[in-house]
Amino acid sequence: MRCFNFFGREPTRKNERYRTSSSLLIIFLLLFVSTQIFAQTQPWWLSLEQGKQRFRAGDYGAALMLFEDARRDRRAMYEYMERDFVAFLSLGEVRRIGDMLDRVERFSYERHYTSASAALEELYYRVPKESFNNSAYAALAAFDRLKNYPEAEYWIGEVYRIEGELPLALAQYRRALSMRETLEDRNFAVTLHYKIANILRIRQEYNEMERVYNSIIDDLDTLWTNSNIAARADPDANLPYAQSSASFARAGMTRTLENEGVNRFLLLFRYNNRAVEAAHRQLGFYYTVSNRPSAQQHLMFAFLIQNTIIIEEVRRHQFDYAFTDLASLAQQINRNPLLLEFVEEVEYYKTIYYLGASLMRNSHTSIARSLWVFLASQPQAGEWRGRAASQLRNPRTEPIIEMP
Repeated sequence: MRCFNFFGREPTRKNERYRTSSSLLIIFLLLFVSTQIFAQTQPWWLSLEQGKQRFRAGDYGAALMLFEDARRDRRAMYEYMERDFVAFLSLGEVRRIGDMLDRVERFSYERHYTSASAALEELYYRVPKESFNNSAYAALAAFDRLKNYPEAEYWIGEVYRIEGELPLALAQYRRALSMRETLEDRNFAVTLHYKIANILRIRQEYNEMERVYNSIIDDLDTLWTNSNIAARADPDANLPYAQSSASFARAGMTRTLENEGVNRFLLLFRYNNRAVEAAHRQLGFYYTVSNRPSAQQHLMFAFLIQNTIIIEEVRRHQFDYAFTDLASLAQQINRNPLLLEFVEEVEYYKTIYYLGASLMRNSHTSIARSLWVFLASQPQAGEWRGRAASQLRNPRTEPIIEMP
């Protein structure tokens, strides 16, 4: 974006009158042109919503055109608003105000510069007014950022993904993530990270996939992150309470699982951090087959989060429910269609199998066998029931896979 110097030297009265008249003409023409253009198009947000409808109906070509319309129309709207605001700031009377946004805004209302006032109202709707620190220049700079439409970029990526154009989809997700500061829902950045990691996994770009999953955990899982900080710290150092307590909790979780078994583990601990469950799970799978000891703790976290969510859902319908063992919890799952969908979504039985495999590799054979005994008794576990039964007949570590 060009940087406009609207705090210039005091002009002469004659030139000032001429420049003011010229500026008013420019503002009028910009307002007229923008009005004519926007009269012929629908709102960009409506194009996005219609695109989503077409996408869900399987009409991907129409959806892509609507998403591109939404992206183009939003950019055009904020470009026009930026030009209107630049023209207004270029007026001699406004330049004399200086870089004081409150006075600039008041002048626009008092002198009826409607395009500038409308631009500021739209800006304040999208960006907190206080974030500009009363700077007109900061407000002007914000229009450039608002030209970006990360939600539209994401949905364009979704069309490419569904059509098998993974490199294009990946580029779109990364583009949307680079615009995260203009996301209407800042938490949507987590979804973008997962979309990126999933494509990297499919494309077997494992090093980059690992980096993305770890970044999710580092940003959102204070129990895991603070535990790692504590583990790396000097044991004699005075750790902050949050770090030391997180380290203690994670060590206690690991010790309970390894020494007292899975049922005792689930009886004592709960952890409902949905945002990081898939990151721990996918890293756990990857680390198990690539023979990394940290697989066990990642899968332990995923397993605990999954079961915490399941137990909380059971309690919503049965307030006096108390967990006793995995077998009885599985009965509750099989009675609840919502939970049946959930265990499919989070690969519940695969998680249990690989948690057993990681425990086996770390020499906790009896705990691994208890998980496989449970899986072998669950017809709904499908493939993982058969693999668990095979492990019970002939225990062995999972083969190590060389990743490209």
